[in-house]
Amino acid sequence: MNEDTASKSPKALILFGPPGSGKGTQAKLLREARQVPHISTGDMLRERIAMGDPLGRQVQGLMQSGRLVPDEVANRLVDERIARPDCAGGFILDGYPRTIPQAEVLGRRLAERGFETVVIHLKVDYTVIIKRIAGRRQCPVCGTLYSLTSNPPKKADVCDLDGAGLVIREDDQEDVIRERLEAYDRQTRPLIEFFAGAGHALKEVDAGLDGPDAILQRISGLLGNR
Repeated sequence: MNEDTASKSPKALILFGPPGSGKGTQAKLLREARQVPHISTGDMLRERIAMGDPLGRQVQGLMQSGRLVPDEVANRLVDERIARPDCAGGFILDGYPRTIPQAEVLGRRLAERGFETVVIHLKVDYTVIIKRIAGRRQCPVCGTLYSLTSNPPKKADVCDLDGAGLVIREDDQEDVIRERLEAYDRQTRPLIEFFAGAGHALKEVDAGLDGPDAILQRISGLLGNR
């Protein structure tokens, strides 16, 4: 696919970002800005489990035990989803691919369907992420999340809504955060190298200090026209 053809092709945006990078927020903002579906494999798997269909029953035990869903299952879910009419103008992938074999299958499917593959990698210094996540607090009663730096409660360590004492989630402990970041590095670095080596567009975006809207503008500028 030459550059002129690619510029006219619908874009398949593959979004990568470490925990705490704001990837979920950017996925939502990009969906609204570009008016294309946001496809999350995690959401799709949870939907199938809730439906109780054969695939849902197959993956439920795997997810509960913390094991990865087999490549063929993830590939099938994504392939079925991107074949729907609402994806014809492009879409955003979040949480897939997770392995090189998945990336290879996806690359072939996108090429067959005429999509331009664009990888967006949100880069954030890990010291910033650790400070950001370690500063999160949650109300154990209503579930409201606070940030000590950007969205603190009116009264220290107390929920604004119901007065309950705020807690630090287990996943937000510093040692757990470091383990999650190391796992992300191991999993994602080979995928980014794969896509770059395959000649796909790779857009690296500094998502460390600016607010969500500024980061969205940066991404949009790199993507250019739809």
